[in-house]
Formats: sequence, C-alpha cells, structure tokens
Amino acid sequence: MAFAWKASGLTYNKYLSVAARVVRRSLKDDKRLAAERRGEMELRFAKWNGGKQGENKSLAEANAASMAEAGSHSSS
Repeated sequence: MAFAWKASGLTYNKYLSVAARVVRRSLKDDKRLAAERRGEMELRFAKWNGGKQGENKSLAEANAASMAEAGSHSSS
C-alpha cells in the first residue's frame, strides 16, 4: 500500500510543508505566532565570477525583479 501523500502526487518535502502549516495554524495565537516565525525562510544567493563571490542577494527579491522585467519586455 502506497503512502497517501505519494498516491496523491505530492513529494515528501511538499507533504511535510503542508503538515507543518496545518500544525502551526492549529496552535493558540501566542504559540502560533512564534511557530510561524520559525517557519519563515529567506534564501540568499551570490554569483561567482573568476573565483570571487559577488554580492549576496535575496532569492525572493531577485525573482520578483526578474518577473517584473519579463513582464515589461512582453508588453512592449
């Protein structure tokens, strides 16, 4: 018998993410807020050129800027 998350087409990481969100939402307000802060994540990246690390950038901000740039190019 397959696991329910696998049978529904979810990856294990996605299943864990959904389960963690459900648990966090079921907590009382004071505990829920602390748990939600722990669940937030900020990914950063840096471009390497010639063996030297470039500027660290937020992945979310870079994605938003890229999407805005792509949107402005497609409407031209």
